[in-house]
Amino acid sequence: MRCRVLCGVLVTAAFLLSACAGGVSASAPQAPAGAGFPVELENCKGSAVTFDAPPSKIVTSNASSLEMLFWLGAQDRVLGTGFPPAEGTMPERFARDAAKIQVLGDKVIAKEKLLGSGADLYIDTFSNMGMMGGAAGVAPTEEEFAAVGIKHLFLQSTACPAQSGGPVVDLSAVEGDLKRLGAMTGTSPRAGELVAEMERKTGEVRDALAKVPQDQRPTYYFFDVGATPGQPVAACNQQVANAVITLAGARNVYGDCSGGFKPVGWEDVVARDPDWIQLGVRNRGDARANQAGFDEAVKFLKEFPATAGLKAVREDRFLRIPSERTTIASVRNADTVREIATTLYPDLVKAG
Repeated sequence: MRCRVLCGVLVTAAFLLSACAGGVSASAPQAPAGAGFPVELENCKGSAVTFDAPPSKIVTSNASSLEMLFWLGAQDRVLGTGFPPAEGTMPERFARDAAKIQVLGDKVIAKEKLLGSGADLYIDTFSNMGMMGGAAGVAPTEEEFAAVGIKHLFLQSTACPAQSGGPVVDLSAVEGDLKRLGAMTGTSPRAGELVAEMERKTGEVRDALAKVPQDQRPTYYFFDVGATPGQPVAACNQQVANAVITLAGARNVYGDCSGGFKPVGWEDVVARDPDWIQLGVRNRGDARANQAGFDEAVKFLKEFPATAGLKAVREDRFLRIPSERTTIASVRNADTVREIATTLYPDLVKAG
């Protein structure tokens, strides 16, 4: 992140204060609307976006940036979203208000609709990934955004990893996005609290597992249940899931695969024979429906000839953790790290 000097001082001070506080309060005091501005933030490709004041009409490309704005207490600035969160996907405290957000597109927002939305900011989770609307001619160009007065900001944790050239092994990019959105919306104190709490949770896991050699950590497959039973998918080393799995003390069986998600064959999954399998069920709206999804996934893995002999399947080493908490950049990624680590290392990491 690149902020002008005043913004940087405010963000740093807020982070240090929140670290001393030792927790995330339900409602943090927010910076006055004019404090810390102008703010200049880097985008994926090295360009910069400058904010002279907090945006007031934000459109989000999907639930990831939308949820972050809710955590920051800036949800009243949201004009609309694409890829709206499915029922049960958002944290319970935000669910009712999130359901009221205008849906501009069930998937990618159509170019014409986005440009005509009246937004002053579009937070883009996907476009720089060359997918989910990033194809030429589908997403607006920077010139088209500028012509209608919409600032265009990428969510760096999901839209930009490919530029780093290396695997994503921690949540620093997610935390960086929270700080960037906090600086841009004038909610830096809240962002500092959230980041401090995430770092506390992942730091406790890291310290608990410090003496476990890397080559003795269990192998782990994130099973995208949405692809069942046809095309299995690999969560590669630039997907947020790779960071979650690594921080939890496991080795992603597709950690050698560059990029985000990629289709693979069942024979390849079998060859990697994971010690543990996470049943990445996409939220179905309520606990009973989710449980049915987990049960269906187990049934498939046990009955499908290619997977029935996998070590994890034979030994019932399954983690029933919904997909969104692992694969979508979120404050809750840190909770997933702890939940996985508690399952894999019950004697070293305690729930809480």
